[in-house]
Amino acid sequence: MTDDGNTTDYAPTTNDASLPDDGVVILVGSGQRAYREYLLAGAARRRPVWILDATPATWQDDYVIGSTTVPLLDAQRLVPDQEGLIGAAEAVAAAHRVVGVFSYDETLVVTTALIAERLGLPGLTARGADNCRNKHNTRRLLTDAGLPQPHFAYVTDAGQALAAADSFGYPVVLKPRGMGASIGVIRVDGPEGVRSAFEVADSASHGGNSAYEGGVLVEECVMGPEISIDGAVFDGSYTPLFLAHKEVGLEPYFEETGHVVSATDPLLADEELLGVLRDAHRALGVGYGITHTEVKLTSRGPVIIEVNARLGGDLIPYLGALATGVEPGEVAVELATGNRPAWTPSKARTVGIRFLYPHRNGTVRSVDVPAATDTPGLLEANAMVAPGTTLLLPPEGYLSRYANVICAADDRPGCEEYLAKAAALTTIVLDS
Repeated sequence: MTDDGNTTDYAPTTNDASLPDDGVVILVGSGQRAYREYLLAGAARRRPVWILDATPATWQDDYVIGSTTVPLLDAQRLVPDQEGLIGAAEAVAAAHRVVGVFSYDETLVVTTALIAERLGLPGLTARGADNCRNKHNTRRLLTDAGLPQPHFAYVTDAGQALAAADSFGYPVVLKPRGMGASIGVIRVDGPEGVRSAFEVADSASHGGNSAYEGGVLVEECVMGPEISIDGAVFDGSYTPLFLAHKEVGLEPYFEETGHVVSATDPLLADEELLGVLRDAHRALGVGYGITHTEVKLTSRGPVIIEVNARLGGDLIPYLGALATGVEPGEVAVELATGNRPAWTPSKARTVGIRFLYPHRNGTVRSVDVPAATDTPGLLEANAMVAPGTTLLLPPEGYLSRYANVICAADDRPGCEEYLAKAAALTTIVLDS
């Protein structure tokens, strides 16, 4: 919308004047190339794709048949520009047959669901998306369903946070109610750290969608290994795609430093885990789409940390594709168009990624990564920043990674050994 309330017309760009008769799928936000190109490539192999994005298409042109440049976020409030995006999608639908819409961006999942509802397309409902996006809603609904999760309290000031933490017992975890990628999530081991932790979590919430600004979740810190599951939901039926074992670091923060995916992980067939996942999706009203669920494996069984209405980040679905041969972008498009996806694994191996962080804050002078032939099992080694980039560790900054290494092996211990060796060959020089 313009300042005077009139609708803005966003000019579409078409790569091919003769669009296919079987319709197009709209992708809302294409994301960073380093993290999301493989998904767009997979989607384009299955259906013609039209993107709505904040900047004109560049690298995306290899995969899309058209694009519309439209603000993704309201510049002043940092919330999705819902009316602008819905209007842009309606303009595409007025000119071409749109058969589906999807997004893999956490901030855009609710708006994408609203577009699907406005255009009468298959997909996740806006209510279901918001039940995942708003972590307080998630906790409330899972509690009502009697599902295993940490004890929690929603608080709006440091005094309430301290009272909740004291009632749960330490350690506890404080987190914003609407961020992703563990941004602003911090563990507290005693009452003396609660007030500063509340400030960290509350401040992080103001760096995202203003609809989720303010307020913090205080949660019991459940103990056990953490996993994530990317799963497909069709007509209420949940099926796991990939399961990743997560590595975290930079305590007391929860920066995600790596993931390992095995095509033959026995947890993929664990009935207790699958039952919890199915019940959680049902409780949240998630009937269609791909989700990314984080779970702790505890002494009392699987405990849900959160459910996200999108594919996982951190290249987890890419690891899944390398491990199994199943392309997550193709599955996402099938679900977006209301078709039950079918997939046949063509590989069966273990693949992992390790993200490398600097030992201190600083400006990057250089990053050197090994070649694939330098160490066994190494598939890729990628510098993630250019010289001159300033990297800040939590709480000053998050996701300050300078490189990643990806390795494959026959099993998880072997993969972790290869990752450690490849990481040791990767170096960074910071300005003093």
